[in-house]
Amino acid sequence: MTMAAASGAHIAHILGFPRIGAQRELQCAVQAFCNDDARESTLQATAAALRLRHWQAQADGGMDFVCVGDFAWYDHVLSTLALLGALPARFGFDPQTLDLRGYFSMAHGDDVHAAMALRPWFDTAYHYLVPEWTPGLRFDGGVDWLFDELSQAQQQGHRAKVVLLGPLSLLYLGKLGAGLNHALDLLPQALAGYRRLLARLREQDVELVQIDEPILALPLPPQWRVAFGGVYAGLAEVAPELLLTTYFDAVDEHLELLCSLPVAAVHIDGVSAPAQLQVFAEHWPQDRVLSVGIVDGRNIWRCDLDAALAQLQALQVKLGKRLWLASSCSLLHVPVDLDNEHKLDRELKSWMAFAVQKLDEIALLKQALQGDTAGVGDTVASKFAAARSALAARRNSPRVRNALVQKRLQRLSAADASRCSALSARRGAQQARWQLPVAPRTSTEVWPHNAQFRHASAAYQRGEIGHLDYLQTLRDGIRATVASQESQGLDVLIYDPTAGKERARFFAEQLWGYGFTANGWVQRDGDSCDKPPFIYADIYRPEAISVGWARFAQSLTQKPLKGLLPGPLSLLQWAFVRDDQPRASTALQIALALRDEVADLEQAGIGMIQMDEPALQQGLLFVHRDQHYLERAIQAFKISTAGVKDETQIHLHLDALDGEDLRPWGALLDVDVTTIVQPGNATCTA
Repeated sequence: MTMAAASGAHIAHILGFPRIGAQRELQCAVQAFCNDDARESTLQATAAALRLRHWQAQADGGMDFVCVGDFAWYDHVLSTLALLGALPARFGFDPQTLDLRGYFSMAHGDDVHAAMALRPWFDTAYHYLVPEWTPGLRFDGGVDWLFDELSQAQQQGHRAKVVLLGPLSLLYLGKLGAGLNHALDLLPQALAGYRRLLARLREQDVELVQIDEPILALPLPPQWRVAFGGVYAGLAEVAPELLLTTYFDAVDEHLELLCSLPVAAVHIDGVSAPAQLQVFAEHWPQDRVLSVGIVDGRNIWRCDLDAALAQLQALQVKLGKRLWLASSCSLLHVPVDLDNEHKLDRELKSWMAFAVQKLDEIALLKQALQGDTAGVGDTVASKFAAARSALAARRNSPRVRNALVQKRLQRLSAADASRCSALSARRGAQQARWQLPVAPRTSTEVWPHNAQFRHASAAYQRGEIGHLDYLQTLRDGIRATVASQESQGLDVLIYDPTAGKERARFFAEQLWGYGFTANGWVQRDGDSCDKPPFIYADIYRPEAISVGWARFAQSLTQKPLKGLLPGPLSLLQWAFVRDDQPRASTALQIALALRDEVADLEQAGIGMIQMDEPALQQGLLFVHRDQHYLERAIQAFKISTAGVKDETQIHLHLDALDGEDLRPWGALLDVDVTTIVQPGNATCTA
């Protein structure tokens, strides 16, 4: 029996911890280093202090392992490439002598090379750097940063679990260069590289390696599924014991494959896909551990401890001590510590758990599952009671439900998602109104004055300028952007109602049902963090949001001007969504709020409205498991836009991923214009 299966006790662990720091210390240190405002030694010291702090938080929180390898200077995928030596060939770096300047140049680009492409990490808001696969690429080893971090953790006396992105997921998530037919053509080199890496980890007395294979939750082609058996047979020969992790969706269709792999344990996501838990428990081998993600790693709401414990107790009947408890995925996707929220509404705060609090929830469930043998029964009972009370207060709070919104949802019908006329008829009405050329020139964004807007907004919030001066700055900026577009000869102009803010956040701030944190920072990519809003109640738009500025902008030009709005799925996906009602209901509430905004823009004379929906594409990753996703997504979008007249033109703006043709979305969503921005290219309109 393996070490994992013979442990004699339930194990509590997480799949990763936020690396940025509670106050974005890592991001700030990286920016200072890249701007030549700080030495490398300062950056290294900041990172080392953060790692120590995060390991101690895991140990103090009751985790049996601390995660080593979940830290990354910019992105965990790029760090994996640097570790293996599989850097993009076009940069010409020697992986074994790579320094931090070279590392960041691949993320940011330099005078000669464009930056590596960014792509959403599955259906999350995080973006990773895309590996570049070319013929002859070698995996002969690179930097020793992981081993330095491991030594640091071991010297502090921590029981370390090394976290790695698995070889098949790494290959799958890359893009092919010229001359390479398939990513699996590089599998022999990648397997050899991983074997060397894992053998070295075993020499350094690593007890357990967590190896992430999230692609198992996707609809994999047969050749990828077949590859798992040979790959893990090869790795198991030289590796420490392996914990293969999956997350974000169900993997029960691969149950037979996962049972056959020579690994000590497998992790499955019990939050995104709870139905798979009993399936695995019924058929799991007697000599393997099953790690269950029971605490949500992607959302900020408190765990229902009673419900989670009941699930675990049912699994324990089948698995005994072979049952491990964990977060559903890495805690990378949630803020660090709720205790830093000193100004957050006390009632709302009592409903939440950030990364540090999720450690406590996992440890508490472990104690309860083991029958409180450590003599902490009273403490466990009191904490369960506190969680139970908070959940009941949330359920019964009058702040959560809005009767008018609920009635409006109930009255929705198919007619609310249908335009008055077919596209062909609308085109005639729109052409008669606008008299535009066949391929009108327009833009999708207004960039030049966003920095000016942001500086003015910050100065206004600090009290350095008055309200009238702030409004005048916004007016001057809009005048300048309109004049700039007219000087470029654009046929259709655009204005930015957000005063330089992130668009989804700007609109969320005007809607009831959204809340905001002061320090709820989450990493979105290696360069940026934001504080996502959270949806805690029914969504309602109390008044028009962008109409006043739209009317002002249109008064400055005789040319048509587009209103600019986020789509309903973007407002949904880029927030922490309430988990006490179906996401589809929340999406429809947002759609109705946007429908009202669209109607007010039309009434104000704005005859073209652009809806930005980059989040639409991310949900398609798991549409094979949720057949209703597409139907719900289309319904929400069409409800938000279908209430306009024929002569009002609806634009859909999407960001193309790796040249993917997204024009069919225009027909599905019944829009008048589909605008796609190809990576690195100009806007094209269909």
